[in-house]
Amino acid sequence: MLKSILVDRKSRIPRIWSNKELRKFSSHFYGDIVNVSGWKDEDKEGQKYSSYFQNKKSYTITNYVSEARGFQGAENEIFIDLTNDLPSEHIQKYDVVFNHTVLEHIFEIDKAFSNLCALTKDIAIVIVPFLQPMHADYGDFWRFTPLCLQRLFEKNGMKVLYCSYNNPINASVYIFCIATKNIEKWKDILPSNIDEYGNVPFLCKAFLNDGQTPMVGANAIINIGSFINLQLTTLRQKIKGFGKS
Repeated sequence: MLKSILVDRKSRIPRIWSNKELRKFSSHFYGDIVNVSGWKDEDKEGQKYSSYFQNKKSYTITNYVSEARGFQGAENEIFIDLTNDLPSEHIQKYDVVFNHTVLEHIFEIDKAFSNLCALTKDIAIVIVPFLQPMHADYGDFWRFTPLCLQRLFEKNGMKVLYCSYNNPINASVYIFCIATKNIEKWKDILPSNIDEYGNVPFLCKAFLNDGQTPMVGANAIINIGSFINLQLTTLRQKIKGFGKS
C-alpha cells in the first residue's frame, strides 16, 4: 500500500501502465521491428523494449542527434531525423514501428507522424502523453487525444486497431495506440476496442461523479467542488421531496 502511495505520479505511473499495455500485444508481432527515436531502448523498469518482442526477426533502434539524448552508438542503431524526408531504403522496411513518448518533442508533428507511418509495412505502435507536466530540456510542444491519433493515422492511410489510456487519480495520462495498414488481417487476431463505426474510445469510469461526462483525463483532475455541490443538490431535492409527502 505504502509503495503505491509513494510512486511518482508524474512519469512513473503512466510508464508502468504503457509497458503493461505493450506486453499484452507484443507476442502477436513478428518480423523486423524498429524502435524509432528509442534512445537506449530502456523501459524504465529494468528491461529493454527489444525483450518485449520475443517473435522478432530483427530489432533496430533509430536515434537523432546526441545533444537531444539521441545517438548512442549501440548495436543495430541507425540515424533517422523524423523531420526530414526518409531515406528511400527505409520506406516500408519494417513490419512494426514502435514509438514511445517522442512525438510531443517534435514541432513538425505532421512530417514526423507521416514518416512513422511510412517506415512500416503494416503495424505502428504509438504512445503519447495526453496530460503531463512540461519538460522542456529538449523541447516539449504537444499533447494528444485519442481522436487526434485516429485522424493522424487515417491521414496517413492507416486504421486504428486498439486505443487505450490510463485512468489514474491525480496522475499523468498516456495514450497507447496500435494502427495497421491491413485491417482485415488483424481484426480477428487482436482484441480491438474500436466501435462498429470505427471510433476510438474516450469515455472512462469516474472516481467521483461531478455531474460531467467522464472522458480521458477525468480522474487526473478531481473536481471536488462540483462533486460536493452535486451531492448537496441531490440531498436538498430529497429533503424537499420528503416535505411534500
